[in-house]
Amino acid sequence: MTFINELVSGTELKGTSRKRSQKYIFDKFELELQEKRESEGWLVDKYLKKHVKMKKEKPIDEQFEDEVWALLFSLGFSQMNKDRTLSIPYGAPGTGMRKQIDVFAVDDETVLFIECKCAQFGKKGDFKKEIEAIHGIREGLFAQTRKHFPGRKPKYILATKNYELSESDKKRLDGMNVHHFDERAIRYFTELAKHIGECARYQFLGNLFAGQKIVAMENRVPAIEGKMGNYTYYSFSIEPEKLLKIAYVLHRNEANSDMMPTYQRIIKKSRLKDIQNFVDKGGFFPNSLVISIDTKKPRFDLATPQIDTSISRIGILHLPQLYRSAYIIDGQHRLYGYANSKYANANSIPVVAFINLDQDKQVELFMEINENQKSVSRNLQNTLNADRLWTSEDWNKQRRALRLNIAQKLGELQSSPLYERITIGENEASPTKCITMETIESALKATNFFSRYSKGNIIDKNGTFDRGNNEATRKTLLPFLTRCFNYFKENLSEEWEANDVHGTVVSNNSIYAMIRIFNDIIDHLDAAKKLTPSNTDEITLADETEYYLAPLVNFFSKITEDERTEIRKHYGSGGKPKVWRTFQKVIAEARPDFQPEGLSQWIRDNTKQFNTDSFEMIQRLEYSIKHQIAGKLKEKFGDKWLTSGLPPKVYRQANNLMGKQNYENSSRGINKNVTIWDCVGIAHCRDITVFGSNWSDLFESTFTLPEDSKLSGGKTAKTEWILKLSTISNNKNSNVNYSVTEDEYLFLKNVSEWLGTLTM
Repeated sequence: MTFINELVSGTELKGTSRKRSQKYIFDKFELELQEKRESEGWLVDKYLKKHVKMKKEKPIDEQFEDEVWALLFSLGFSQMNKDRTLSIPYGAPGTGMRKQIDVFAVDDETVLFIECKCAQFGKKGDFKKEIEAIHGIREGLFAQTRKHFPGRKPKYILATKNYELSESDKKRLDGMNVHHFDERAIRYFTELAKHIGECARYQFLGNLFAGQKIVAMENRVPAIEGKMGNYTYYSFSIEPEKLLKIAYVLHRNEANSDMMPTYQRIIKKSRLKDIQNFVDKGGFFPNSLVISIDTKKPRFDLATPQIDTSISRIGILHLPQLYRSAYIIDGQHRLYGYANSKYANANSIPVVAFINLDQDKQVELFMEINENQKSVSRNLQNTLNADRLWTSEDWNKQRRALRLNIAQKLGELQSSPLYERITIGENEASPTKCITMETIESALKATNFFSRYSKGNIIDKNGTFDRGNNEATRKTLLPFLTRCFNYFKENLSEEWEANDVHGTVVSNNSIYAMIRIFNDIIDHLDAAKKLTPSNTDEITLADETEYYLAPLVNFFSKITEDERTEIRKHYGSGGKPKVWRTFQKVIAEARPDFQPEGLSQWIRDNTKQFNTDSFEMIQRLEYSIKHQIAGKLKEKFGDKWLTSGLPPKVYRQANNLMGKQNYENSSRGINKNVTIWDCVGIAHCRDITVFGSNWSDLFESTFTLPEDSKLSGGKTAKTEWILKLSTISNNKNSNVNYSVTEDEYLFLKNVSEWLGTLTM
C-alpha cells in the first residue's frame, strides 16, 4: 500500500485535527478494570452502561508532535499524516527500507517532512547521529514524494523542544539544507497563525525557503524610479496578494533571533480585524507601505517617452520571484489586513521600495517612522540596540550592545537558568517571565567586567572579562554568569522556580544584586591574587565564586517573610543597590576576608544606629528654630508678626492647614485647636528667614553657620542647612524604615552644638 493512502485531507483532516489537539488519549474499559487502569495513570472521564471511559495524558513527545502537526494544519496545509504510524520508502524498490515520519504536510507549493525531538527538561542536545541519518535518507524520501507531488518544493525539518543545539549540529544542518525549528519558533508561528490565520503561511514559507524561487508568479509592476538621500527607491502600486508571497516581516521574537537585527512588533489580531472590516466596507489607505527589496540588481525596463529634465524615471520594475525578498519596514498591518479580504487581489496598495537596505538602516528607518506614532517600548528598544550597536564605531556603545545581548541570551538559551524568565522584545511579562533586560544591562554596566573607553582609549584598566571584542568577551562571560546562576538554581530549586508573585531569588532586585555580587567576588579574588581573571577559564572562575556564594544560598534557604518583603519592596533608583549591599553584608558576616569597598560605610548608614539620637536632635532643633524665629518677629512686628513677618504663600498654606486640622478635631470631638504657627513647618522657616528684610534685620547673625560666614550666594546659600534639616525630618516622618546616615547624624550634631540644643 502506498503511503499516499495514509494521508488525510478535507473533512477527515479536520476530524484528525480535533483528535490531535486533545491533550489526552481516550479509551473505554470494562468496569472491573478501572482500578488497574488508574494504577497505570488513567483517569475516569465518564461512566457508560457497562464500561468506564477513561483518559490518560499523552506522553510529552507525542504532545510535541501534535503541537507541530497542529501548527501545519493552522497554516492551511491540505494533506497531512493521520497519526504517528506514517512511514515512507526511501530505498530502491524491493529493499523494504522505510522511514517513520512524525509530521508530514503538503500544500500547493511544498512538501514538508518533520522529525520531532523532545526532552522533559531543558538541556544541551547532541544530534550528530540523527543528522547523519537524515543525510542518508533525505534524497530517497524526496524522490518518492516527487512521484506523487510533482513540482512542489520538498523540505526536511528538525523540530526540537527543550534542547539547545550545539554549534556543530547547527553547521551540519545548514550544510545539508535541513531546517531547524525549536519550541520558540513553533510558538511564534502558532501565535502568528492565531492572529492572521492561514496568511501566516507566507511568513512560514519565507522562513523555510528564503531566496528560493516562487513558481509561476507574475512579478512585473509599473513603477517610478527616484532618489531619496543617497538611496534609490521605486514607487509602485501592487495587489496585496502578490506582495504577500515575497514579503517577510522581521518580528522581534526569539524565532528570528538568528536574523539580527530584527525590529518589528508582532502583528495584532485586533488591528487586522479592524483593517479588514474597514477595507471590506470600501475603505482604503492612501499612505504607502515602506519595504526593502533584497535583490542583486533590480531589472527596470524604461518606458518611453521619458522627461529629460526629471531625475525620476518611469518603467516596469521586475520584482524578485523569491521567497523572503521584500522586508516590510512599515505597514505590516495594512498588508496583512488585506490578506483575508475580498479585495486582496482586486485592490492595489501604494508601496515605496528601497533596494538592499542593510538591516541596521531598516532599524533606523523603522524607529524614525514610529517615533511620532505608537511608541516603541523600552524593552523592544533594548532588544533592537543589542543588534544595532553591535558593530558601532563607539567602543562604549559596542559594550552596551554586548550587555544587552548577554541579557537576551540568558533568557533565550536552554542551558541558562534564566531561560524563559526574561522579557525580550515584544514578549509580554508574566509571573514567571518577570526579569527585564534593563535590570541585567544596568547591573552589568555597574561591574568591572568590561573595559571603559574614552576617545577610543581604555580608561584605567581592562575589564576583568573583556577580551578586546564583543564575541570573545561574550564567549567567556556568558558561561560564567550561567554557571553562577546555576549554583543558586541547583541549591535553591524550589525558591528559584517560584514565580514573581511569590519568589524572591528570581526577581529584578535579586538578579541585579547577584550580578553585582559575582563582580565583587571576582574583584576580591583578583585583588587577593588568588587568580587572574584574564588568564583563568570561566569554569574555574565560577567554581571559585561558590565559597563566597554559599552564605547567600544559606540566607535564602532560611529567609523570613520580613526579609523577603524587605528585598522585594525596594523600588526606584536606590532599591536594587540596597539589595546588593544587603547581599554583600550577608557574605561578609560569614566570610570575614570579603570586605567590598563602601560596605562598612553603607552598614553604618543603613542599620538605623544613628536614628534614636538623630530623631531627638531633630525634635529639639525644630523647637529651637521656631521659638527663635517667633521671638524675633514679635519683637519687630508686635501683634501683627504673623501677617507682617511671614511670606503670603507660607501664611496661606499654614492657615489652610490650620482650618483642616481644627475641622477634623471638631468632627472627632477633640477639644483642641491648633494655631497658624503650629502649622508652620521647618521648610517654611527657611522661607520666613529670607523674606523681605527679615534676613538682614533679624536672622543673619543668628542663623548663619560659622563655617558659612564667608559663603558666596547670600542668604539663599547660607540657609541651605535649614532645607537639609527639613529633608531629614521629612524622611523620618514619611518612612518608618528610614535610616539616618552617618553624614546626616554628624550634620545634626554640628547644628545642635552650634545652636546650643544638645542639652535642652
